[in-house]
Amino acid sequence: MKISLFITCICDAMFPGVGEAMVRLLERQGVRVEFPEGQTCCGQPAFNSGYWDDARAAARTVLDAFEDSDFVIAPSGSCVYMLHHYRELFKDDARRLGQAERLAAKTYEFSQFLVQVLGVRDLGAYFPHKVTYHPSCHGSRLLGVKDEPLELLAAVRGLEFVPLPMAEDCCGFGGTFAVKMADISGAMVAEKAEHVTETEAEVLTGLDMGCLMNIGGHLRRKGANVRVLHLAELLAEGVERA
Repeated sequence: MKISLFITCICDAMFPGVGEAMVRLLERQGVRVEFPEGQTCCGQPAFNSGYWDDARAAARTVLDAFEDSDFVIAPSGSCVYMLHHYRELFKDDARRLGQAERLAAKTYEFSQFLVQVLGVRDLGAYFPHKVTYHPSCHGSRLLGVKDEPLELLAAVRGLEFVPLPMAEDCCGFGGTFAVKMADISGAMVAEKAEHVTETEAEVLTGLDMGCLMNIGGHLRRKGANVRVLHLAELLAEGVERA
């Protein structure tokens, strides 16, 4: 299989350790991961803001970058779901629409790929900490990735899982939403952070660094002693500790 890493903008620019953790975990499963250097932003900020011509320009680059990949794996349900919108962007372009259909069918969020494609749930990790989990909106509601991360966490030895109250409530990030409606966004993340502290968890994990960055930033400003880790980082740390 030719597996390609779709790193996403926020992980590439701000949280590269997430991509590195994904690669280490996948390679332990015998998967060779490639990184097409031609990839760029999926175009979601432009798409959500109504700039569809700009979104198409970004989408064309992504389509070409991953044309020859058997599978495309990303650490973000949000960016993965954006690739499904390419069918709407190119509904009047038969060639690009075909590319968009193929890309959507072969692209997976990281935990989704491990469980659904590789059939892996137990990575042999050991992580003796109290952990809670935030399910990001795009991954859980639009991609339907709900059980996969929980199954992976359940297999981690030493991990004490604590359910997050009102877990499915949005954290308030929403990309451009946090900029356009900052006051509402701030109120939402304050409530989410309060629920995290209620669990008394040592670690907050999830599948999207946008959400985790938002919640983690609020927790830090409030002085809460909670580590924030992408699921791939948590699992990689656990595997290396085992």
